[in-house]
Amino acid sequence: MAKRRGLALDGVLLLDKPVGLSSNHALQRARRCLDAAKAGHTGTLDPFATGLLVCCMGRATKISGAMLDADKAYRATLQFGEETDSGDLTGNVVARAPDGFAVDEASLRDALSRFQGIIEQVPPMYSALKRDGKPLYEYARQGIELERPARQVTIHRIDLLSLSGTQAEIDVACSKGTYIRTLAQDIGRVLGCHAHLAALRRTHVGPFSLDRAVTLEALQAMPDPKQALLALTELPAGLLPVKTLKDTL
Repeated sequence: MAKRRGLALDGVLLLDKPVGLSSNHALQRARRCLDAAKAGHTGTLDPFATGLLVCCMGRATKISGAMLDADKAYRATLQFGEETDSGDLTGNVVARAPDGFAVDEASLRDALSRFQGIIEQVPPMYSALKRDGKPLYEYARQGIELERPARQVTIHRIDLLSLSGTQAEIDVACSKGTYIRTLAQDIGRVLGCHAHLAALRRTHVGPFSLDRAVTLEALQAMPDPKQALLALTELPAGLLPVKTLKDTL
């Protein structure tokens, strides 16, 4: 019996990825819900992170390259007082602030201002960047720390939204290749109290916003989930190759 391949759907699904799922797992659940034959996403979110995952079906996968290069925006929760080996709440604590430490708003705002603009970031060991064909996270899991050259990234905007005790929420707009986990860690080091990422929610990818995203639960509850797709003709100008767009008309 021939394997069923699904429908030849073309379009973009803006998915609000839940916590605990890998980006690929979330994509495949959405693809099955739509019964789409071909699907891909335009940039990974860590399993602990939530928010905008741009899922492309059929010919819409041709925007993937442009989206990988696009600017992103995030809402991040920083936990002060502890640094972890992964830079987030899933890692092991490797450094702690002394008892009685405190973070005041003026010092935090000053620290954040130092990261506005073009900055140098050392990629974390827990990342998919490769060395000799092997992802860095595989070395990290073996307890191996490798030298990593710093990379230039751009922080277009970094705003303090709230500060409560040992946690702060910030809004960050940045260039591709920016590690928010590393940003959290570096902010903690500037403040002298250590920090890691306690939560992360992606709010924008290029021209796409979380405001228009749908959850997996909402998608599965729709009588016709295909209605959640943005048609190729609805996509912002310049994302699709001209020939692909003409073929849809």
